[in-house]
Order: sequence, then structure tokens, then C-alpha cells
Amino acid sequence: MRITITKGSDGDRIAVTRADGSQEAFAFPRKGPYPHDAFHFFIERELGMARGFWGLLASGLAPDAVQTLAHAGGHASAKRAATPDAAIIELVQAERLVECFEAASWSGGADDAMIMAMAEPAWAASHVPAPEGVNARLGDIRAALDVFLEDWRALRDGGALALEWPDVAGEQG
Repeated sequence: MRITITKGSDGDRIAVTRADGSQEAFAFPRKGPYPHDAFHFFIERELGMARGFWGLLASGLAPDAVQTLAHAGGHASAKRAATPDAAIIELVQAERLVECFEAASWSGGADDAMIMAMAEPAWAASHVPAPEGVNARLGDIRAALDVFLEDWRALRDGGALALEWPDVAGEQG
């Protein structure tokens, strides 16, 4: 699946072309200096999450349908802290780790121990386990994010970066 993220002055746009040729396009507000969904991409790809945000989009769900699934499945928040449905465990695991990497990017960085010190209580509060193999993958997540974030900083408004989500066979699609 090809993902194109276009930088805007007050929000960014994402265009997706799935392996079957179907497409999605959506806008999202700027939460910080970098696109939130890019953090999802690198975390979910490195952890092999088929049921995170990008895996669900690749499977054919629209972004709004992912949001509906998350809400119906009990996506934990301060108001609704409960054990989520099994169908959204990876979605919640990814979101909690995204928050940690975003915080690190805004504050000048964090090493693996600092990321885990933020993530472990977040996963616990969300009633999900840590993703399998996360400790061993943090360096790869960080390395891929660092390249993307540097490229993003260099982009002018209207510029775009393309990403490739692996298909179900594990190949780039």
C-alpha cells in the first residue's frame, strides 16, 4: 500500500492507494511538528502489526471505520479505561507507543529506557500488554523515524513524502 503524506500549514493530508487499487484520502489536524499517523506507520511496520491503524487501512477499512471500530471495541481513554476487545489490542498498543515517541520528538529525544518508562504504564492503564518484541525493535523504530522526521522538517508546505506499507506476504506493496 502506498501512503503519501502532504504537509500543510495548519494540517496535513494523507492519500492511500491499496494493493487492490482502492484509494482513501483524508486530512488531519496538526498535533505537533510531525504527522501523528507517520509515527503509527513506523511503529506498526517495525512491530509487524496487521491490526494497527495502517494494517486495518490496508485490509480495506476506511479511516472513519477504524475510528468506529476503536470506539466500539473500548479504546481506552481516561473516561473509558476498560479492557478493550481483542480486535483492537494492536491498535491500542500502537497508540500508546506513538504517544511516547511523539513526546520524545517534541522534547529532544529519549533512549529506549525512557520510551519504555513512558510506555509500560500507558499500556497498563489501557489494559493491554506490551507488544511482543518491542524492546528489541525500539532502535529500528527510532532509526526509521529519525530519517522521516529529518525529511519532514526539510519539506515546505505542499511537499509530500511517500511510504510503502508491506503487503500480507511481508513484501513492500
